[in-house]
Amino acid sequence: MNKLTSSTRVIGLIGHPVKHSLSPVMQNAAVDYCGLDLCYLTFDVLPERLEEAVRGMISLGFVGFNVTIPHKEAVLNYIDKLDDSARLIGAVNTVVIKDGTTYGYNTDGKGFLDSLQKEGVLYQGKRILIIGAGGAGRAVATALDAAGASKIIIANRNLKRAHELAEHIKKVGAESSALGLNDDEKLRFELEKADIIVNATPVGMSPHDNVLPISHMDCINPKTVVCDLIYRPLQTRFLRTAREIGCKVVGGLGMLLYQGVEAFRLFTGLKPPMEVMQQALQDEL
Repeated sequence: MNKLTSSTRVIGLIGHPVKHSLSPVMQNAAVDYCGLDLCYLTFDVLPERLEEAVRGMISLGFVGFNVTIPHKEAVLNYIDKLDDSARLIGAVNTVVIKDGTTYGYNTDGKGFLDSLQKEGVLYQGKRILIIGAGGAGRAVATALDAAGASKIIIANRNLKRAHELAEHIKKVGAESSALGLNDDEKLRFELEKADIIVNATPVGMSPHDNVLPISHMDCINPKTVVCDLIYRPLQTRFLRTAREIGCKVVGGLGMLLYQGVEAFRLFTGLKPPMEVMQQALQDEL
């Protein structure tokens, strides 16, 4: 690892919690490989301290920062200029700071699509059920919409949030609808009909990795592709159960890698050493 110096600059990750994140492993491996005088650190930021944290990073001369749960939407209030991806999605996961100005991007959607392509999963013309209406759910839903999904169904504990995201998707282009996770009849129907199911919630993340994000897993068709954005553990109970049914499953490590590759490019302006970043993740896990 490169030695820290008096001129070392910082890239951060803010969220709550953040101790589970593998982004520092991946990003610092890329920094070291490229010989940059940078370091990537995590910062656990409470929701009520978000504005202070952003202003502090600007004042301290950070290169930029990544954003994870639960700040991806709220951070929009403190960003000066939004890229088209972030504006369309309505959430930010990467912020670059230049001369005191914050530039917001969203690399989650592209990262998710790249991970599906890597696994040979087709999503054009497909019926897709997304569990969760937060920042990650918004990114995945918007990206799939733009990539040609035929219908996107949003399932969420908070039905109001699900309807808001479904209306957002309709404005962008695809057919969309919403349902509450406690609506057993509708949930069973959508689980049976979905071509792809995506868990975009943190439910099932270590150390609470024996929890399922939905009930009625027995309704899932074996031909359905089941995805989980969680990468710790690599195989959540959600994915293990889907695999037992006979489904093809896609974990969250690919999305982590591909969104991180794009974030590195935005932070540094350099071609990301993707193989180095991937190896660092594999070694850690």
